Amino acid sequence: MSALEEAIERPQTVRSFAARSPLHGLDRHTVGFADILAQSVAAVAPAAASAMAVLLVADLAGGATVLVMALAMIITFLVARTINQFTRRFAASGSLYTYAARGLGAAGGLATGAAILVGYAFISIFALLGGAHYATMLVTRLWPQLAATPIALGALVVEAAVLTIVLVRGIRLSSRVALVVELISVALILSLMIVLLVHIGPLQPAAIFSADGISVAGVAGGAVLAITAFVGFESSATLGVEARSPLKNIPRAIVWSVGVAGVFYLIAAYTQIAGAAAIGGTASVALLDDLASRFGLSAWAAVADVGIATSGLACAIASTTALTRIVFALARDGVLPARLGRTHGRHGTPIGAVVVAVPPIVLAPLVIVAAGVSPWDAMKAVLLISAAGYIVAYVLVCIAAPLFLRRIGEVTVGSIIAAVSAAAALAACLTVYLVAEAAAGNPGVWFALGFALIAAVLIRWRRRSPLGEVGRYDEPVAAHVLGGVARTGGGSAHRGEPGDADG
Repeated sequence: MSALEEAIERPQTVRSFAARSPLHGLDRHTVGFADILAQSVAAVAPAAASAMAVLLVADLAGGATVLVMALAMIITFLVARTINQFTRRFAASGSLYTYAARGLGAAGGLATGAAILVGYAFISIFALLGGAHYATMLVTRLWPQLAATPIALGALVVEAAVLTIVLVRGIRLSSRVALVVELISVALILSLMIVLLVHIGPLQPAAIFSADGISVAGVAGGAVLAITAFVGFESSATLGVEARSPLKNIPRAIVWSVGVAGVFYLIAAYTQIAGAAAIGGTASVALLDDLASRFGLSAWAAVADVGIATSGLACAIASTTALTRIVFALARDGVLPARLGRTHGRHGTPIGAVVVAVPPIVLAPLVIVAAGVSPWDAMKAVLLISAAGYIVAYVLVCIAAPLFLRRIGEVTVGSIIAAVSAAAALAACLTVYLVAEAAAGNPGVWFALGFALIAAVLIRWRRRSPLGEVGRYDEPVAAHVLGGVARTGGGSAHRGEPGDADG
């Protein structure tokens, strides 16, 4: 018998590992790369963002819309590179909250957790409202005599039911539903844009850049809104426990989702700006529909509206999925009540977090629309709140990364430049944007500041109470180690530095 065979047959006893992970209960190591990628792509929702976000960016950035979308893509790549400093080293369900806690400590982690929860919650509300907006346009195009508000409410009820069922059933169902919906939606919209480009004619440099209507505030605000078209790219990191080979597959999913979405947005931005110029301009809230109608493609536009509406639902599913994983992680760390860390016995989903998180997300848009506010008008304020939450979280995790890398002795000049550049660009753009929107009377500014104040008070209050270890992540367990025997007590083996989470 060789030494290797003998070691396998009679391995030495290893007592350094716990009987279970700190994040036990989730459906561990069962989600493949396709599902991981689907989570990030669906959260980004390129089909819906290509229509909604580009239009909002154009309102502020004017003739620089295409270049602003390109700038947002570059900044997002820097953020993705920085986040992957963590995803390549350990797996967690808390995503940015866990990463920031590893670099900034408990206070920084809690602040990041609060910010990203606001981001995910309000982008989910935005996506549900967007789905209702496009569903209403589709139905009223077919039956103009129908009132818009009941249609929007009906669409929101259907979206809420689908969202709840999918979240309870599990990540594999939710990611696959979201991926199929998004792929079909992107294919429909990309086909429509290609046909529109044929009608529009040769390349128009003025559609790529024009000095008309450009200001510093407009470019900064447009950049923030353009970045919101990418937000959610990091959401696959919340599947660190459930993913197979998370240290390899999650970084790939994050980079791929940014790259694919970025190229798609550049095509969408050019098509809509060039198309608007070709028809003499428009002040529509559905520019793709207007362009399709002017070029005799109304039927195709109706099909594209279905794609955009369902893309909004896919975004809501993916974003709420990520939100529930972060709530689960906060509960397991002792920050939130322990009951929020419960998992479903059959499906392995964080059912405690789902029960608490889903009702306000589905009720908020229903209340807004029932109060007589149109989905499109509400979306502008909701998007601002979400953008503020996401960007604050991104800034904090970019600050945390160099500190974390320095502590483990792996910091490089490139990692510092990427992190600092992204943090500075994001902070500057967000500041200018909030000031400009406050002056324009957007109520979302005051809601965002109110949430920030509430979060600060809660974090200060929570820090006065004893906390467990904040920012825990997945780790190998005794059953996955040759010769592994759970040490006495069976608790977590966590020691504060990353380990191999691939099992």
